[in-house]
Amino acid sequence: MTEPLLILMGETASGKSELALHLAERYDAEIIGADSRQIYRDMEIGTAAPTAEERARVPHHGIAFLAPHDSYSAARFVADTLTTIAQIRARHRRVIVVGGTGFYIRALCGDMLLAPAVDTAIRARIRREAELHAPEWLHAWLALRDPVRAAALHPHDTYRVQRALELCLMRVSRNDDTPPPADRHASLLSAGLAYHKVWVRRSVAEVESRIASRVERMFASGIIAEAERVGPEAVAATAVGYPAIFAYLAGQMSEVELRRAFRTATSRYAKRQRTWLRTEPNLVSLDDLRFDAVERRLEEVLGWSPRVASWHGGSPRAAKSRP
Repeated sequence: MTEPLLILMGETASGKSELALHLAERYDAEIIGADSRQIYRDMEIGTAAPTAEERARVPHHGIAFLAPHDSYSAARFVADTLTTIAQIRARHRRVIVVGGTGFYIRALCGDMLLAPAVDTAIRARIRREAELHAPEWLHAWLALRDPVRAAALHPHDTYRVQRALELCLMRVSRNDDTPPPADRHASLLSAGLAYHKVWVRRSVAEVESRIASRVERMFASGIIAEAERVGPEAVAATAVGYPAIFAYLAGQMSEVELRRAFRTATSRYAKRQRTWLRTEPNLVSLDDLRFDAVERRLEEVLGWSPRVASWHGGSPRAAKSRP
């Protein structure tokens, strides 16, 4: 029987990417990213994407392959990831999926259905409203229609706010308070692929400390220049902390205020992730994150055994692009 694949989830700065890298090298695995912002090129600093050196150590997929002005969806993520899993297994390697975008992972596992495409007229109306009003106005509109969904979204996450509004207006046009029928889609469940899903869990205080250190590294590495290159009009410009940088570049806050706002935005994002993780189906916590303890646990649960990575001794290729 095919061994289960491993899914690592956790808040931003929890160390899940570092753990995935270690495990991939020990167990001859390739890594698939499940992060809705690390998919974008030229944003490696702000999205804390694996570095070029890390991608050279272990093949990564779904990292820095999309232009910042392009859109991506959970449905496309699932389809791409299922294809990549098949290709990795054809190379007789193991699979580790790692990321903090819970929506992507829940869709991949088959624990939720994806919303259907919306009416083009409704989408055009939302876009016209977005041109006329600030993001906060659109978010307030969503809060009136769907307060639960609005509470889960930052006002400046314009792509998802607009998408949620589209679905609300679809219900209005149908004179129906129930959500529109969801699309059936392929998933790990429908494909019969076994997996083990774990939360790389740290205390809130430890996550906050790690966030503070990460934010300082980002500024030292040039995140302001990176955001300026991406520009505020890009789809990816809603990444955590980027709106504050654009406000700084517009002269609306000092650098001290920017750093504080960036850290606050990151902490709030981590809190939203924790809220999501507490309701994630079939999620098991990893509280002892020492490498040897994690190895013992996963070897017992997954049946994995250490083996020399099959790309060692050659020239590993960091897989940037989707198949």
